[in-house]
Amino acid sequence: MTETMTAGLLARIEKRDYAVGIVGLGYVGIPLALTACRAGFRVIGFDIDAPRVAQINAGECVISHIPTDAMAEAAANERFEATTDFTRLGEADAILIAVPTPLSKQREPDLSFVERTADEIAARLRPGQLVVLESTTWPGTTAEVLLPRLERSGLKSGRDFFLAFSPEREDPGNRDFATSSIPKVVGADEPQALQLALALYGALVTTVVPVSSAATAEAVKLTENIFRSVNIALVNELKLIYDKMGIDVWEVIEAAKTKPFGFMPFYPGPGLGGHCVPIDPFYLTWKAREFDVTTRFVELAGQINTMMPHYVVDRLAEALDRTSGRGLKDAEILVIGLAYKKNIEDTRESPSLRLIDILDKRGAQVSYHDPFVPVIGRIRAHPALAGRASVDLTPESLGRFDAVLIATDHDTVDYPALARHSRLVVDTRNALAKAGVTGGNVVKA
Repeated sequence: MTETMTAGLLARIEKRDYAVGIVGLGYVGIPLALTACRAGFRVIGFDIDAPRVAQINAGECVISHIPTDAMAEAAANERFEATTDFTRLGEADAILIAVPTPLSKQREPDLSFVERTADEIAARLRPGQLVVLESTTWPGTTAEVLLPRLERSGLKSGRDFFLAFSPEREDPGNRDFATSSIPKVVGADEPQALQLALALYGALVTTVVPVSSAATAEAVKLTENIFRSVNIALVNELKLIYDKMGIDVWEVIEAAKTKPFGFMPFYPGPGLGGHCVPIDPFYLTWKAREFDVTTRFVELAGQINTMMPHYVVDRLAEALDRTSGRGLKDAEILVIGLAYKKNIEDTRESPSLRLIDILDKRGAQVSYHDPFVPVIGRIRAHPALAGRASVDLTPESLGRFDAVLIATDHDTVDYPALARHSRLVVDTRNALAKAGVTGGNVVKA
């Protein structure tokens, strides 16, 4: 019976007579929904944020790097709609889960969004549905957390419904790669589930990469982000060392990357941001304790990256003392960039938020400028920052600050003008050097 069901579902995927439900309409879910819609599938997007759903259905831009015309085209397409009504999950033939997997205050995995989504699906689960988790998590989550919750419906995985894991690989703001051009890793613990998931994703992206199990696919995602975390920690530590030696780490990296083999450039910064790289390593370290395995390398990288905002603030304080003879208390500081990376509005785990918190606690008067984040919304880890608004960059506004701290190097900022009208600029991104501004009132941190 299962083979017959699978064959029928594969035929429906091929004919695009197949509805795709996507839970979570954020930086992963929206690009995925647009890709599925363009591939010819009927798409239903689910989200708990009613105003956001209304904007999506109106074709409005909700994520800056996704073209407005793409949103408008999707809204006008009868194959796509967004909803807050989770009772409609039964309408979808495949349900792709793209909800947050943050850390708790104790830096332990918080799977509450995944668990609540699984319970919503289980309440409407029907035979033949494919459920795929895309949210980054520890190896074993699909089998140990998602599977038993779904089977509370009375249906059996591999017989009545199908379960797989395919890690998201979105890089917000990266113009070189679209969802459809990024290879998709897919893993499942049942052959029919893997077959269906490969067929579905094969219709969405140019390359699918099957692996032997859901846990393997979960480990692939963690490995990708731990690789980045460890290498960024390495260059951050090198920055600390080379600063003491009077060597510019940015110049070192630019020269080192001319080697055509055996070296891959990573760049230092004021800390790690984004939903994946600062968080994912801790998912593995938490799970590794179950097997009595230490993760010293991974944890050390996390420690180095976590302390970088403190290092930056110390460098800022030293520069203020050296140039004006004053400390941070009551100093007026302007932070450039609130997003965790340039040219997007994504503030998840942004080191800028941590920098502002530290500066506030040390008595500074902190403002920020970010063309993509006009007002700070509600952020769970930084509730005190809600409501602060971005200030305009003018010669007059720059002149009133004791120091300007570049935390995110948005391309829209006029860096030569910023340096010209500021008393002191502390640059964590090498933005001024790349704009041809060196020396004078510029300090690298």
